[in-house]
Amino acid sequence: MRFLPSHPILDPKAAGVLEKALFEGDEMREWVAMQRAGRGLSDGIRTDLGATGASLSAGRVLVLAGKGHNAGDALIAAAGLLETYPECTVDVAFVFGLNALRPLAARAWRDLVILSPHRVRSVTTANLAARYTVVIDGLFGFGYRPPLPPGTRQWLSLVNAVPARLRAAVDLPSGLGEEGAFRADVTYATGSIKSPIVDLPGAGRIHWLDLGFFSGDEPGDDRALSSSVLEPLRALRPAHSDKRSYGHVFVLGGSRSYPGAVLMAVQAAVRAGAGLVTAFVPESLAPAFAAVCPEAMWQACPETSDGGLAVDSSHLVRIRLDRANAVLVGPGLGREPESLAVVTSLVREANVPVVLDADALQPQIVWSGSCPRILTPHAGEFQRVSNGVDLREFRPTQHGITVLKGPVTRISDGCGVIYHSFAGGPVLARGGSGDMLGGIIAALLAANPAAPLEAAARGVFWHGRAAEKLAEARGEVAVRATELLDYLGPALREE
Repeated sequence: MRFLPSHPILDPKAAGVLEKALFEGDEMREWVAMQRAGRGLSDGIRTDLGATGASLSAGRVLVLAGKGHNAGDALIAAAGLLETYPECTVDVAFVFGLNALRPLAARAWRDLVILSPHRVRSVTTANLAARYTVVIDGLFGFGYRPPLPPGTRQWLSLVNAVPARLRAAVDLPSGLGEEGAFRADVTYATGSIKSPIVDLPGAGRIHWLDLGFFSGDEPGDDRALSSSVLEPLRALRPAHSDKRSYGHVFVLGGSRSYPGAVLMAVQAAVRAGAGLVTAFVPESLAPAFAAVCPEAMWQACPETSDGGLAVDSSHLVRIRLDRANAVLVGPGLGREPESLAVVTSLVREANVPVVLDADALQPQIVWSGSCPRILTPHAGEFQRVSNGVDLREFRPTQHGITVLKGPVTRISDGCGVIYHSFAGGPVLARGGSGDMLGGIIAALLAANPAAPLEAAARGVFWHGRAAEKLAEARGEVAVRATELLDYLGPALREE
């Protein structure tokens, strides 16, 4: 089976088998991997701390060190932070005692002390600082088995109560969801993503640190998308292409009650590279929208007394439908019976792929006709249209793709494999994010209508990476949803 660019999400036992096979007991190989993990961890911490507006230039780091590889990763990360921030200091809590460190973790500790002996100290529960800029949990690895030992529970209780701008866990938050477990803002999965953290609220955001463990074709029905999924968008466009080479997107939506949603969707389709975009909106909205986004063609449609698409709009769409390569339906549509009838008729008759979003996610629409389709529901909308079928098997048509939006967004074609996107974060928790995702996916689908799964997965990951770039530059709070579009380009300028 050919997978999209991704790697399997492993349970802890499978992760242990993988690492045993890779290292074969060779400490030098383990040390090289530990160095890469620690440096990746320090890079991630710098980036995520930047999104909070804080700096480690004169800050303090606390490392919770256990016995093994997680302790080594955390200590190497602390060394990387000391190198970057000359006035930063590091406290290390050896929860099981310094003599309990295994050889590679002990080596990482010695290197840290040699690097800057005057900025590193060992601490106990009695002399923790009043606050820390960063706390790194390197206590337990993925081999942890509950319950938490009593002494460890005391440490975690104290550390969870200490104010900190960023709490980072290595691989898994210590305690794995037990009462008193480490509360992480970010969990950095080293080498592979372990399945217990995927739906663990206490894990915070999940970032994968690629240590070269995977080639991409390893089997697994639960998979994490990698940034390689964006490679086709990073390449130069063919020299002899024109606007027709990149597809024509139709967008149907908008109403007097929700005018902005369709505008954001259209703007996103334009910014995501669509060759042509035609928007069918109520006639009272078209002139103003054309002034805001002149790159799109705005078709003014008859509207109902309440400002939605009237039944007569169907004819305007139908006579032009052979020009479209993909259709996005739903942003700002509303739920007036006439508007829903227009959409139902279109989906029933369409012979091009359709993206169904927002108010178009109604059972009578989702299950109508046989055209390929991509659904973009959140959890409540999925429950409404799925008839109780699990995401892994849910497929409203033979070529149906579902994008189940959430803190971890899942993409499924109903054939058993689920792709997880960990890109994004709470900066997306604002109105308009979903409308722009719909526009991005529709643009990618129009460029390659025969590959809806690729369009859905690529659109989700691109949208998420742009959101991360926005958060890095502007933080997660004082931003507008549409600012995400300015970061679609920067999200592609990385390997």
